Amino acid sequence: MNRQRLLVAGLIGAAAVIAGLVIWVPRMDRPATLSGYIEGEPLYMAAPVAGTVRQVSVVRGQDVAAGEALFVVDPAQVRAQADQASAEAAAAQAQAQDARKGQRPAELAVFEANIAAAEARARDAHADLRRVQPLVRQGWYAPARLDDARAAAEAADAQVRAARKQRDAALLGAREDQVRAADARVTQAQAAVTGAAARLAEVAPRAPARARVEDVFFHPGEWAPANQPILSLLPDERIKVRFFVPERDRAAYRIGRTVRFACDGCASGLSARIEFVAPRPEFTPPVIYSREARDRLVYLVEARPSARLNPGQPVDVEPLS
Repeated sequence: MNRQRLLVAGLIGAAAVIAGLVIWVPRMDRPATLSGYIEGEPLYMAAPVAGTVRQVSVVRGQDVAAGEALFVVDPAQVRAQADQASAEAAAAQAQAQDARKGQRPAELAVFEANIAAAEARARDAHADLRRVQPLVRQGWYAPARLDDARAAAEAADAQVRAARKQRDAALLGAREDQVRAADARVTQAQAAVTGAAARLAEVAPRAPARARVEDVFFHPGEWAPANQPILSLLPDERIKVRFFVPERDRAAYRIGRTVRFACDGCASGLSARIEFVAPRPEFTPPVIYSREARDRLVYLVEARPSARLNPGQPVDVEPLS
């Protein structure tokens, strides 16, 4: 009887041990923290044209505000192009305005003089017609003489009308099609001015956002090739926390959730907002190998930290449940 009791007690104890192992072993395998690091994606600032670096307004490690001047590459050539475009735009604008105007006063005076001369000739022709008519009726002149005088008077009247039409046309300005063509040239010239101004701004760029100067590659007096970075910026918004989540826990990490993390020498209570979760798993990167994480499939997660940190700094992220 005692042996049976001992056997039953032993079986019960073995079952309890097995149940405990089933419950606690998975928990022991779950890491207390997730390994990660701070990653920064720099912006490389360059000029689209080659030239001598005239000025560098920042130094490595300096904090810059959005809109702060960074450097200037020789702007002489680009400024000359901008001045040329501005002059061409002013000329096109003047031509468009001139197309809407009539002739100048001195030119209009010529048309008025032509009208006066035509009217004088018409008066002489009509006076000659009035003299010829009674003489033809009296038989002094042949009827053909009257026809000639009448034709001369009508021709003189036509010249008066033509001179007045020329004066009226001169007052109207250019034709509608010519005005539209002049306006189109103005638009084209203004677009050239805009492009030249943009190129002039590109040789003297400004910081697009609050950032720190990560490195300066060229200094005043050095020749910089076109599109070669002059310096690199590390904007605050491009600093991220990167960490790796075990495959079985991936579902808990969704875009928009907040994680807490810690790092050596950092303030307490740091957090980050998840912005990216890799769609495919990968093996644990060598940089975060550990005895617990070796040979494990993980998912990369990126989160925006609540504080400015230094790239490359290792961090420990609290797992989400």
